[in-house]
Formats: sequence, structure tokens, C-alpha cells
Amino acid sequence: MSLRTVPLSYVARNLWVRRVTTVLTAGGMALVVYVFATVLMMSEGIRATLVATGQPDNVMVLRKGAGAEINSGIARNQAAVIDSLAQIATDGQGRKLVSHEPVVLNTLPKRGSGKPSNVTVRGTSDIGLALRPQVRIVRGRMFREGTSEIITGRAVAQGFAGAGLGETMRFAGRDWVVVGVFDASRSAFDSEVWGDSEQMVQAFRRSAFSSVVFRLADVDSFDAVKAQLEDDPRLTLEAKREVKFYAEQSEALATFIRLLGLALSIIFSIGAVVGAMITMFASVASRVGEIGTLRALGFRRSAVLSAFLGEALLLAWVGGIMGLGAASLMQTVNISTVNFQTFSELAFQFRLTPAIAAQSLGFALLMGLVGGFIPAWRAARLKIVDCLRAA
Repeated sequence: MSLRTVPLSYVARNLWVRRVTTVLTAGGMALVVYVFATVLMMSEGIRATLVATGQPDNVMVLRKGAGAEINSGIARNQAAVIDSLAQIATDGQGRKLVSHEPVVLNTLPKRGSGKPSNVTVRGTSDIGLALRPQVRIVRGRMFREGTSEIITGRAVAQGFAGAGLGETMRFAGRDWVVVGVFDASRSAFDSEVWGDSEQMVQAFRRSAFSSVVFRLADVDSFDAVKAQLEDDPRLTLEAKREVKFYAEQSEALATFIRLLGLALSIIFSIGAVVGAMITMFASVASRVGEIGTLRALGFRRSAVLSAFLGEALLLAWVGGIMGLGAASLMQTVNISTVNFQTFSELAFQFRLTPAIAAQSLGFALLMGLVGGFIPAWRAARLKIVDCLRAA
């Protein structure tokens, strides 16, 4: 046995001897880590869902100062100016890949409960579908231009009454027949209803579009297009890369959830730290004789300190692995919340990343360090004579 460090096997054995207490203490830490990791996974899931909605070569144009599509307005003459841009890409038929889209919030009843919730209704076209390669119709077909036909995102079809294939939804004074269900690869479009752009403008009695989306023929020409649009005195518009726009949409909600979760985790961690501290104090009290023997054999105070601190960190590591394992199961859960930017329902999944796993285990080790330092310090300060006498 080294006279400088206490073997790890000694530390692990002591945790195993007190396995009931170890499991209970580690379980308390696991619950805190579970909350911590779940909140980060929720925040990351929302961010990933909205970021995946955008395409790097697509540009969104909105009214200057509008934080979301529902707050924006682009007149038809302004949309015509955008259509004239030479940098817009074309499809195989020579049509410009540009889509004029009205976006409206509509309150619809949830399937089963009947409770109302906001859903984003988007007017678009077959070109709008072509601009979103991640969107594909998995059941039924695309709506026909000039009709009251709609297609619904996967999350809407599952969660809202009348939104399934072949069903009928009533809003804006009309009955709309669902002729298709699309999958948007877990992006925000899964939570939307799409119909013909001109029909949506008429039904909702709008005189302007909410946004204009187009694809650049050359991705590097964005700065020139942005300057051209924003410097035009006829327009009061702002151009953003679609990826950046949807990333900004996630900031408010993701930040709120992250801060709320961190606050709760810190509050809960106080109890876990106290539990670890009590466990380690009890360990020190029951092993005073062992501490005296170790010191008599030549182990320094620092070795005793590191041994008990290592025991607390190993305990925290076990709790962290347990909590992280439980949190990882949340990736199979589909949930929805209200996006602060649009006030519409957004369906998403929890997302566990290596960074979140590292942060969660780091948080667990921090709890172990804080909870174990004072008992370890007390054990290291015990005198050899007092320990052997107490034994």
C-alpha cells in the first residue's frame, strides 16, 4: 500500500459496505441530475426543432421590426419587387423559387380533450413545398391550387380534432378538407396547417402577405440581396437567412426554460448536497479507528482528505449516471408547448447531446465536491491519538 495515496478499491469498498445509504444518497443526487439534464434536453430540443426548420440557401423577408411572421405584413406591390430580384433561383421549369405566404394563428380544439390551442395556418404553394426539402407528404396528396383543401403536419394531424387525413376542419368561415399529411423531419412545420396562399388570404380577409420566402441561386449573394432590399426606398422590409430567423425564434423560449430549470436544479441540489454531507459525516464518525490506523501507517492528512473526497465524488458519479440514464429515456417522449415568439403550439422531442451529458455529470460531481469537502476536511484534521483512543 502506497504511503502517499489511498487505493480506489478502499474508497469503493466503503461505499459498498454502506450500500443502502449509498443508494439512497445517490438516488437523491440522481433526481437532481435528472431535472437538470431534462431541462437542458428540453431547451436543446426546442432549439433543434426550430433550427431544423430553416434552409441555408433560403431567405425570409418580413416587415422591418417584425419579430415573427404573424406580426409582419408585405403588400402585393412589395412582393412583386422581391420577385424581380435577379439572384432568385429557378426550378427545372424556369419558375422562380419564391413563395408569398400569409401566416395566421388559429384556435383549434385538441383531439380527445376538445381544449382549444393555437395552431399556425400557412398559405403556400407547390413552390413553397419545393423550398422545404425536409417536408414530404407521407399520406394523401398535395392540396390543389384554388381550392379549400389543406395538408396538415404530423403533430397537428395526431393532436387536433378534424386534422387527420380525410377529415374536415372549420376555420375562417369555411370547411377545409384534409387531403394530405406531411412529415417535416421534426421541424416546426410539423405543427402547422398548409393551404393555398390566395385562398388563405381571401378566407382570413388579409390584404397582405406575412412573409416572402425565396431560394438564392448563389448562397454567397445574400449580403448583396439584403442590402438591395433594405436600401430600396419603396420597401420597409428586412431580409434574413431562414436558418437565422428560426434560430432567433427559439431564443426566448429556450432561454426561459433553461433559466427556470437551472433555478429549480440549484434549489433541489441544496437538499442533495446536505444529504451527501450527512452521509459523509456518518462515514467519518463510523471509521475514526480506520482513520487513526491510516495515519499511524504513514498516510498524510492530504491522503485522508483525498480518500474521503474521492468517496464523495464516486458517490456523486453513481448518482449522476443514474440520473442521466433516466433522463435519456425522455428522448422517446413527444411533447408540445407554446412558442413565446408566435404564441402557437410547437411539438418537439427532448434531445440529449454529449455536451448536455458532460454538463450533467459535471453538475453531479460539483454536488459531491461541495457535500463531501467539509466531512473530508474534518477526517483529515483528526489526530492520530484521538482516533486510536476512540477506536
